[in-house]
Amino acid sequence: MEDKTAINQIVEKAVSEVLESHLPQLRNELVRGVLEQVQPHMSGSAGASRSSAAELLQAVSAIHAGSTQKEILRALLDSTAAYSGRAALFVIKSGTATGWQGRGFDNNEAIKDFSLDVSSPAPHQVLQSRVAATAGAAQMDPAFTSKFGTAADHKALLLPLRLKDKVAALVYVDGGIRSGGNMEAAAVELLVAATSAWLEVASLRKQAQKEGVSEPAASEKFEAPPVQTVSSFSDPFAGHAPKHVVATPIAEPAMAEATAKVVTAPVSMTAAAAAPATDAFAHLSPEDAEVHRKAQRFARLLMDEIKLYNQAKVAEGRKHKDLYDRLKEDIDKSRSTYHKRYENTAAASVDYFTTELVRSLAEDDIALLGPNFHH
Repeated sequence: MEDKTAINQIVEKAVSEVLESHLPQLRNELVRGVLEQVQPHMSGSAGASRSSAAELLQAVSAIHAGSTQKEILRALLDSTAAYSGRAALFVIKSGTATGWQGRGFDNNEAIKDFSLDVSSPAPHQVLQSRVAATAGAAQMDPAFTSKFGTAADHKALLLPLRLKDKVAALVYVDGGIRSGGNMEAAAVELLVAATSAWLEVASLRKQAQKEGVSEPAASEKFEAPPVQTVSSFSDPFAGHAPKHVVATPIAEPAMAEATAKVVTAPVSMTAAAAAPATDAFAHLSPEDAEVHRKAQRFARLLMDEIKLYNQAKVAEGRKHKDLYDRLKEDIDKSRSTYHKRYENTAAASVDYFTTELVRSLAEDDIALLGPNFHH
């Protein structure tokens, strides 16, 4: 038990150091990206441009200061005040868009739990295309415009807030119902993009911390998360589980085949019948099964990290079928990290890293890794 605790502490420290070392780089990349995108949209004197850029970067910094989803989302909505008259965030859950919080409305509280009709033209378009769309009053939910009023210039902007390759929320902004209102679409789009990226980082850090600390018993740890009801949005993404976190290991075809190699003795018919069909590790001892689960989750965490920090390279690599060539340094470094942790454990007989590399990074198509990739 003492050895296990010592190992957990070492792992926790190592994972934390790796993540913390990446955070300054990610902040710098986001700031640089904001500057590159915002300069073409700046107008007026050079002094005014520098002032506007500084204000926008200050808003991004406020978003990055958040450490929880609530803090990050509140900072986003607060930051929109300088670039829009009204703003609201609607959480997407089970095909519905339910209000979380609003800013600039005559009654911000009324936004909470308001159900936005996602079949209306503008919400439907954004959910399908996953890109921002400018909408007139006719494209918005009639119930929304009836309850909260139409923007004075009859224009609104609807943006997708993406998390783990899904549209987790819709952000609505307009210039307000009184004439002379302001809506700077480019600035708001940058704030939403910065928020999406920071939510990804927060999710990754939270999972890494879970991997590195002493965990509860397996029966407690793999208990399915509670289902979030439509009216419960105090934490809007509480019910959204990242892809690399699984309540119960799924015996996918490739994973099932790989796991089968671990078996060194026949399993009795009685034991096979009693084992859950979805548990790929039921035939192992509890201790070995736990090691396999941790190795599988760690491989998924490494793949998520590669995708997070190399989104452009991943997209180009999939398109040109040369993922390994573009990401060789990151892949080889992550592979080395994985093997150092699990090459002398019960999980060494199954190459979860390569399995996740093909499944997650290459989307189950090994050809996307390119001819230079070798198992």
